[in-house]
Amino acid sequence: MLVLTRKIGESIKINEDVKITVIDVKGKNIRLGIEAPRETKIYREEVFLKIKEQNQTAATSHYFDPSKVSKLMKDKIKK
Repeated sequence: MLVLTRKIGESIKINEDVKITVIDVKGKNIRLGIEAPRETKIYREEVFLKIKEQNQTAATSHYFDPSKVSKLMKDKIKK
């Protein structure tokens, strides 16, 4: 793992098309701004892990329930 120290307003670059900027620091909370192409999917880790788990469950399920997809999308939009 690469560990960096940045101040408010400072950034890091990932490849040519992703820029992460420290926006604010309050106590133990840090606000980050992320600039990336629209096609780049960016999730908080806990959301990513839940999506991954649900994808694995869906892949092993033998039936399709559209209401679950609808609920997942509504939950994702709320966050």
